[in-house]
Amino acid sequence: MKKRPAFILFILIYSLRVSAYDFSALDDIVSKGISNNYFPGAQLLIGNENSILYQKSYGNFTYDDFSPAVTESSMFDLASLTKVVATTSAIMKLYEEYKIDLNDKVAKYIPEFANNHKDDITILSLLLHNSGLKAFIPFYKYYSSKEEVLNAIYNEPLDYQMNAKFVYSDLNAILLGLIVEKVSGIKLDDFCKENIFNPLDMNSTLFAPDENVKERILPTEYDNYWRNRQLKGEVHDEAASILGGVSGNAGLFSNATDLYKFMRMMLNNGRYYNPYTRGLKEENLFKSEILELFIRRFVDLSYVNTRALGWDTKPEPASSRYRIPCGELISDNCFGHTGYTGTSVWCDKDRNLIIIFLTNRVYPSRENDGIREVRPEVHNMAIKIMAERN
Repeated sequence: MKKRPAFILFILIYSLRVSAYDFSALDDIVSKGISNNYFPGAQLLIGNENSILYQKSYGNFTYDDFSPAVTESSMFDLASLTKVVATTSAIMKLYEEYKIDLNDKVAKYIPEFANNHKDDITILSLLLHNSGLKAFIPFYKYYSSKEEVLNAIYNEPLDYQMNAKFVYSDLNAILLGLIVEKVSGIKLDDFCKENIFNPLDMNSTLFAPDENVKERILPTEYDNYWRNRQLKGEVHDEAASILGGVSGNAGLFSNATDLYKFMRMMLNNGRYYNPYTRGLKEENLFKSEILELFIRRFVDLSYVNTRALGWDTKPEPASSRYRIPCGELISDNCFGHTGYTGTSVWCDKDRNLIIIFLTNRVYPSRENDGIREVRPEVHNMAIKIMAERN
């Protein structure tokens, strides 16, 4: 009982410190993005290794007059954030448990994949996106079943020499998800729920949401080229859709609150507090050395690389005609990822800073790419605000 006043004093001091931050400039950036019709709704969360420093929801589900307002419980199609939050984490688990090796050949687990000189492709090359596979195949134009899509990947020839360059490809992530299923013996969504989401109390993070959950999910695109309907609560990515909504490359739905639980664990070297022991018991989701291996930029390559294993790090400014998504001010000691639908998670390890920014920028059409300017400005401003108080 004697410790209670000291604890309360700590909370009061910490609350005053957090409230001293002025986040209005960030609100202006996000609100301007909405007024420019870059996205109808958004969630923004800024946190550190201990707690959430700022969290706000903006806008509405759509641009319609009576559209529901975005709240903290609203959910987004995470698109390619699936690759890191779910698939890469699942691979980390299997690697930590010695069930796979990163230098294992993909064909060891998927023998059908060895066709057309692909027998040397490794799990490591899938994680680094230098496997030799094409960047993208519009499967929806040619196939209608999971079996057809997988057979197409198995029979696809190399597009370039493995380990020669970086080519970001959904095919790599799809294969990683299949490896998780082959090794674990259960579906990717079940593995992630059991080994990642449940331990972290991520109750709003899931694949293939049912009708009861869909009402909380912001719509994405009006698909007028294939499905011919408004997409809401079903995966936006076409390949993941054909694969049943559960795929290594896309299909995960979540919100900023849940993603903070995940990113805080990542920033804390794999440690988290078990919610079922009332936060009193600290546990490890990953060993610190395993986590560091996956989020550290991989440098032992014949080309200039900014990728970690599954994750991205700070890109080179000249690597794209667009601004880097994590902003120019983020430290080199960072890791993160973006999603096609307008989502992103980034962690600046030097600053102990987590920035989560979720939008549905593909509503009503993917042609809108204003997020490319808003997102780096959000990250830059968040870092400026935190720097002013430190």
